[in-house]
Amino acid sequence: MADPSDADRPDSKSIKTLFSFYSDYLLNVLRQRFPVSLSRTESSKAATPNALSLAKRRRKKIGLPLPFPSTASLASTEGSPGIFDALRDIIELLLRNLESIQDNLDFWQSIAEGSNGRKAYFMICERGPSAFLDGSIQLVCDSVGEGLNVQKVYHSAYSHISTRISMFSSLRNFLATFLAEIYTELHALIKDLERHPENSVSLLLPIISGLFMDLQASSIHLHAIHQDVDGNNADSLIFLKLPESNVDGLHLTESDTRDAINLIYENLCILDSYLSALVIKYKKPGKLTLHWIPYTFGAFGISLGSLWLLRHSKLMGSPDLGNWISDAKQSTKSFWNDHVEEPILAIRDELFKTFRKRQKGAMEREEVQLTADSLHRMLLTFSEQETGKKFPESTDDLEMLAIVMNRYEKELNNPIKGMVGGELVRGLLIQVQKLKLDIEEAMLELDQILRANEINFAILAALPAFAITLLLGMLVSAFFKQGKRAEGRGRAARIQRRLLLREITRGITQCKAYRDRGLDSEAQCMYGITLCLLNSLHHAVERHATATGEWICLREDIIELAKPDVSCEQKLHAAAQMQCIYDCLLPASSRHG
Repeated sequence: MADPSDADRPDSKSIKTLFSFYSDYLLNVLRQRFPVSLSRTESSKAATPNALSLAKRRRKKIGLPLPFPSTASLASTEGSPGIFDALRDIIELLLRNLESIQDNLDFWQSIAEGSNGRKAYFMICERGPSAFLDGSIQLVCDSVGEGLNVQKVYHSAYSHISTRISMFSSLRNFLATFLAEIYTELHALIKDLERHPENSVSLLLPIISGLFMDLQASSIHLHAIHQDVDGNNADSLIFLKLPESNVDGLHLTESDTRDAINLIYENLCILDSYLSALVIKYKKPGKLTLHWIPYTFGAFGISLGSLWLLRHSKLMGSPDLGNWISDAKQSTKSFWNDHVEEPILAIRDELFKTFRKRQKGAMEREEVQLTADSLHRMLLTFSEQETGKKFPESTDDLEMLAIVMNRYEKELNNPIKGMVGGELVRGLLIQVQKLKLDIEEAMLELDQILRANEINFAILAALPAFAITLLLGMLVSAFFKQGKRAEGRGRAARIQRRLLLREITRGITQCKAYRDRGLDSEAQCMYGITLCLLNSLHHAVERHATATGEWICLREDIIELAKPDVSCEQKLHAAAQMQCIYDCLLPASSRHG
C-alpha cells in the first residue's frame, strides 16, 4: 500500500521550487534598486566588474585632500588612474565607516555617562516593544521569585552598554590605524610618484597588498577580543591575496594591472561587508526605536481622534463635521480679510493714492472756510448796526464777537422783550454759527490726524498675520537647520565647528604624547582619528569659507595639519591661528563684536 505522504511530495517540491524562484527574483530586484555591499559568502562568488561598479557607485567626494600626484601626471600615465581610484575608494570607505562608528560610540558613551536609572530605562523602554516586553516579564519574574532586584537590571544595562563601547572603540582604532598607514605611505611616495608616474602601479600595488595583509592580521586580534560576546562566533576577516607575480609590480601587463585592481575592489567589498555586519550588530537603536513609546501613544491618539471625527462625519449620519469645516472656512476667510487683505490694500492706497486723498481734504477745508466767512459777515453786520459806525473788512472776529456778547448780556436782563423786539435771537444764531465753526475745525483736525496715521492702523491690523508668518518661517528654518550640524548656519553650527577643531587639537596633543612615550601604534591610531576629524572639518567649513573668500588659506592650513612630517608644535600653532583668524571658526560674540 502506497504511503499517502508520497502523493503529496510532488506538490510540496513544486511549492518549494516556486517559493525559491520568487524569493530569488525578489532578492535580485531589491539588489538592483537598492545596491548595498556584498555579503561575506557572496563576495568570493561575485563577478569582479560588479564589485568595481558597486564601489564606483558608492563613491562620494572626499573632503580631506589626498597626497596624490597632480592631475597632469595622472592623465599622462595609461592605466594608472585605476590604482588611484581604488585608493580613493578605500579611503572613502574608511572615512565613512569611521564617521558611523564614532557616531555610534558617542551615543553609547552618552548612555554610559547617565545614571543607573537612565541606563535601566534605556534597556527597558528605548530598545523597542520586544525588549520592553522581555524586560518587563523578566523584571516581574525576578520580583516574584527573589524580590525586586534593581542591581541585576543595572548590571545587565552596564554589561550591554560597555560591550558596545568596547566594540566600537576597538573598531575605531582598527580602522584609524589602517587609514593612518595608507596616508603615511602615500605621503612618503608622493615625490617618487611625481617623478616617475609610469611606475605608480608597481610602487602602490605592493604597499596596498601589504596593508591589507596587516589589516587581516590585526583583525585576528580584534576577533579574539570580541569573540562570543553575545554567544555567537563571529566570522573572521580574510582577504583575497594578490599573486606573487603581481605583488612585486614588475613587468605588469594591462590585463595583470586590471586583475590586480579588481582584486583590490573585491577585498574592499569583503572589508565593507565585515564592517557592516559588526556595526549592524552593535549599532545604536534608530530614532523610531528610541521613541517608540511616544510614537505609540501618538498613533493611539490619532486613531481615537480619527474615530471621533468619523462619528461626527456624514458617513455616520452626523452633520457636525461639515458644520465645523464651514465655520473654519468662514473664520479663516474672515481672518484673511480683516488681518491680511484689507490692511495690505489700505497700505497700498495710503502709499499710491495720497494725491486723491489730499484733494478731498482740500475741499473739506474750503467748507470750513465758507462757514468762517459767513460768521465773519454776520459779526460785521451786527457790529455796524450796534455801534452805528463802519468797520473795515479786516476787523478781528474776536473784537466783533465781544460786541455781540455785550449786547447778548443786556438782552438777557429782559429776555421776553429781547426775543420779541430785541437782538437776543440774532445773538443766539451768531453763537450757533460760531459753535458750528468750532466743531468743523475740530473735525478737520481729527480727520487730518487719522489720515496721517492710517498706514499705522493698517500695519497694526496686519500684525497678527505678520506674527504667524514669522513664526512659521522660524519653524521651517529650524527644521531645515537641525540636521546640518557643523555644516549648517547659526550659533549651534558655529559651536560644533569650534568643538571639532578642539578635538583635532586634542588629537594632535595625544599623538605627540604617545610618540614621546614610544607608543608608536597608539600614536598611529590617534593620527588616523585626527585625519577623520580633519575630513569632517573640511566638509563643515568649505561652503562658509568659500562665501567669505577664506577657503584657499583655510584649505592650506587643513592640509598642513594632515601632513605626517609636520611637527606637532607647528600643527598646534596652526590650529590656534585657525581658531582666531577665520570667520567660520570665530565665536559668535567675537564675530559680532
